[in-house]
Amino acid sequence: MDNRWNLFQKFLITQEQVISVNEFLLNALVVIVLSAILEFSYIKCARTISNRRQFAGVFMLIAFTTMLIISIVKSSLALSLGLVGALSIVRFRAAIKEPEELAYLFFAISVGLGLGANQTIITIVAFAVAMVILWGRFFITSKRSPYQNLYLNFSSESGAAELSDITGAVKEVFGRFTLKRYDENTDKIEASFVVDSPKPENLGKFKKAVEKYGKSVRVSFIESKSF
Repeated sequence: MDNRWNLFQKFLITQEQVISVNEFLLNALVVIVLSAILEFSYIKCARTISNRRQFAGVFMLIAFTTMLIISIVKSSLALSLGLVGALSIVRFRAAIKEPEELAYLFFAISVGLGLGANQTIITIVAFAVAMVILWGRFFITSKRSPYQNLYLNFSSESGAAELSDITGAVKEVFGRFTLKRYDENTDKIEASFVVDSPKPENLGKFKKAVEKYGKSVRVSFIESKSF
């Protein structure tokens, strides 16, 4: 029994293992390049409405930090258990609004995990395959559909128009639409839509269609790529 306990203690003892500086620098260079490509791909291909450039700026830091942690704890069970304990104390909260954002964060973490485990070749190959799929879908989708996603915001004095009137005008001018937000109080009514507009003149048609609801009407259009 004592021999087993001593063996288990030796297994838990942190053995000093020198991390190769050359391998670490090589992996660091690879993670920087892959993170930069991932940032560019997210800005161009993502369909989220948040500030893409600001959100993509964290990919490199996440991937590099993950690589550093894995490089340090991979050779020691004690350090791995300590990392689990530390993460159970610290609670990470991020304002993830859309699943696509979470998918890209996991992608950045996966890159850091692979390079931290010195699986450089398989990480690069997997990253290349994912980029081919991502950009292939992006080009195929953009060629198939001439539509562009516009965010239409409508506001007016309360009582000047009903929601059914607004949605009717949106459907008549743009056809397909999705209601994203609707707010109404004693002073103002506001509604936000995602619409497909292949023709710029449709914007003018909608503006004329809602002018009858009074001078308080405000209409704004925002193209998704401007975020």
